Amino acid sequence: MSALKRVDPEIYNLIKEEEKRQKNVLEMIASENYASRAVMEALGTVLTNKYSEGYPGRRYYQGNNFIDSVESLAVSRAQKLFGVPYVNVQPLSGSPANAAVYMATLNPGDKIMGLALAFGGHLTHGAANTFSSRFFKSVPYILGKDGFLDYDAIEKLAVKEKPQIIICGFTAYPRIVDFARFGKIADKVGAYLMADISHITGLVVAGAHPSPVPYVHIITTTTHKTLRGPRGAIIMVTEKGIAKNSSLPKKIDS
Repeated sequence: MSALKRVDPEIYNLIKEEEKRQKNVLEMIASENYASRAVMEALGTVLTNKYSEGYPGRRYYQGNNFIDSVESLAVSRAQKLFGVPYVNVQPLSGSPANAAVYMATLNPGDKIMGLALAFGGHLTHGAANTFSSRFFKSVPYILGKDGFLDYDAIEKLAVKEKPQIIICGFTAYPRIVDFARFGKIADKVGAYLMADISHITGLVVAGAHPSPVPYVHIITTTTHKTLRGPRGAIIMVTEKGIAKNSSLPKKIDS
């Protein structure tokens, strides 16, 4: 960073201080995992100079042939890694990714059923005073007294409320998730099933946690937690999701 040091030594010094801080702490916040050197090198390139609004082959700005190749490569790699037919790598973070899914699958006033925030859910899974509860009706489920998901209680709530989408995948639930059981519950009530696996993605792709792919319709994940990538997110639609609604990928893209 010799150029930055010369042009703006004040900012340079602050960056170096933050670097020292990160090297001297044990970071336990999942979203503050350390990006690899390769990722940081890629982020500090001429790609930052380019507008790439739209999709590969359908951009609003000229000169995107190499950007198209980069995005297409990211999509194909994610498809292979997760074993899904559709991938969108454009979300800037997990919240916009989840919002895009809701806009593609729900109408205002439809019901969202996710784990309550106080029990380890995420803000975008229907928490009060967020967009997910302002535009949609939240019918949250909670953990059992033993601290585990009570699938029987979740099924009863789903049958009673008949939500349009059920969310499995959490911010603070350090247990194995039974995606197969969630799949049966969603199928029983005709709901979409979305797995937000942002906190366990690395475990899923490494085979240390069961994959949701065979059981859910949609998957969202961030890229900067256990994947150690840049700050961003991915939306995926499974074969089961396309079978339920063949226009789902197009709706998410729009």
